Amino acid sequence: MRKSDIIAVGLLAVMLALLLASSWNDSAIFDETAHIGAGYTYLRYQDSRLNPEHPPLIKDAAAFPLLFLHLWFPVQDRPFWTIPNVHDRQWMAGNDLLYEERNDPDKILFWARLPIMLLATLFGWLLYRWVYSLYGEKTALLALFLYVFSPTILAHSRFVTTDTAAAFGFFIGLASFLRFLKKPTGTNLAITGVAFGVAQLLKFSLFLLAPMYLILAFLWAFIEARQNPGTRGGKEKFFVFVKGFASLLGKMAIIGLIGLAIIYAVYVWHVWNYPGSKQLQDASFVLGNFGVPTLAKLDIWLVQNKFLRPLGQYFLGLLMVLQRAGGGNTTYYWGEVSANGWRSYFPFAYFAKETAAFHLLALLALLVALRRVFSSQKKSADAFFAWMKDNFAITASIIFVTLYWAYSISSTLNIGVRHVLPTFPFIYLLVSHGIVSWVYPAYRKLPRVWAFVGLLCLWMVISVLTAFPYFLSYYNEFIGTENGYRYIVDSNYDWGQDLKRLRDIVEQERIEKIYLDYFGGSSPRYYLGERFEPWWSAKGPPPSGSVFAVSASTLMGAWGTYDSELAQKPEDRYDWLRGMEPTRRAGTSIFIYRMP
Repeated sequence: MRKSDIIAVGLLAVMLALLLASSWNDSAIFDETAHIGAGYTYLRYQDSRLNPEHPPLIKDAAAFPLLFLHLWFPVQDRPFWTIPNVHDRQWMAGNDLLYEERNDPDKILFWARLPIMLLATLFGWLLYRWVYSLYGEKTALLALFLYVFSPTILAHSRFVTTDTAAAFGFFIGLASFLRFLKKPTGTNLAITGVAFGVAQLLKFSLFLLAPMYLILAFLWAFIEARQNPGTRGGKEKFFVFVKGFASLLGKMAIIGLIGLAIIYAVYVWHVWNYPGSKQLQDASFVLGNFGVPTLAKLDIWLVQNKFLRPLGQYFLGLLMVLQRAGGGNTTYYWGEVSANGWRSYFPFAYFAKETAAFHLLALLALLVALRRVFSSQKKSADAFFAWMKDNFAITASIIFVTLYWAYSISSTLNIGVRHVLPTFPFIYLLVSHGIVSWVYPAYRKLPRVWAFVGLLCLWMVISVLTAFPYFLSYYNEFIGTENGYRYIVDSNYDWGQDLKRLRDIVEQERIEKIYLDYFGGSSPRYYLGERFEPWWSAKGPPPSGSVFAVSASTLMGAWGTYDSELAQKPEDRYDWLRGMEPTRRAGTSIFIYRMP
């Protein structure tokens, strides 16, 4: 085992330890309730009627350990199994499994989260090995270091959600395709097809791999034709390009067919006990007002076909995602509440949620890269395309990050930096390559430069360790975690993770009654029992001298200025809390007040 491999394993061990230790007292976040309940029914009942807007694979992984816990979860006589509202029943099922039956929710959460943590650890190892194969051990270790000590990666690798899985899917899909382009063997073709199929089963946004493959194949064929030494003249190079691109298109068709076969096989299993009549009823309910009737009719036709209905279930989820992405999501941002989104949302979230030290490392890599570009003696087109071919992973990373960010910035779905998480590994590649490949050769005789890089890495470690265990609500030194809720909330800050910490405070201070307005996926009644009294703004202030708690997402949503398309009732604005300071917080996200 190489020394660098030992270091990599050590870094990943630190990561896994941080994930396990930081998650033990986190209550169920909003999305976990739906995902865990749905995943358990997939494996136990082979019926995917719950949560169809997300593919099943990551939910299957999370639910697999639960099969050995002997959980009590009958479904046939439960309302969530039969009601027509596809959107509501997944939350009902998850709440039932976790909090209403004879089960231990904390044990369920631990075992369901463990596969996600292991996936994140595997992800880090594959990232390290991929970068190692491209640019050697120094670049690989630095890329892995940036991955391990990213608060955003740590935050979202501890929960049963699709975000880390999506990043993993984009990574294996693109990394395998780049390997195939360089070495178009049958083995690499098959590996890429499998990776593409698996990626589609992790999150529906992974369909974006298809246009990325087209773009990269076009560019690769163009560069190959341009640099072909056996061709002369533009006409001859053009025919070589057309031939090369056509060949790649044919092979990409095979990749797509392999992926489709994997999707079909997995969904066959997941609809095995899903009655066709119920599947048709559910699809009709979801697509009744779908914006593109032709696509809706196509899905209904697939669902009605005995052999194609597994693909119908997959296509239904894809259409649900497209429908939601187009409709946006009401959220709070910098004092405003809107469903239309903001162009600055993701840039600000990324700036605020990654460490200041990392941003300085990225800036250093960028400045040195620009200096090298402008000082290069070889500025011809031939030299440029030669560099692109020799560094096609860097080229592909730049293209992917640019296009994905352009798409995200234009989207109205602004509910968390997690939605740009797929770009993070490729950003880490770019930064680490810049630091090692550009800084090291140019400044190897200047130890102070490397001392500066080392200090930035140490600063990054300290930032992450001092944020423990509140990685989800982390904001860097430019903003501060304590004040982060003033800017953006939801999955950036408050996703319901602190309810168990509120319970601990209630028990420690022997609070007999707590009035609570909670945002999240956990059950206040389960953790607080009879001490819990549900409350909200319209009910007015709780009794004098009582204890009131409210989630940051709820409070900032009430205090924000609503855009012209949204209406807010005066009684929902929590005006009676303005000017009051909380006596303390549960974790970072639940404010506790002593009423005057």
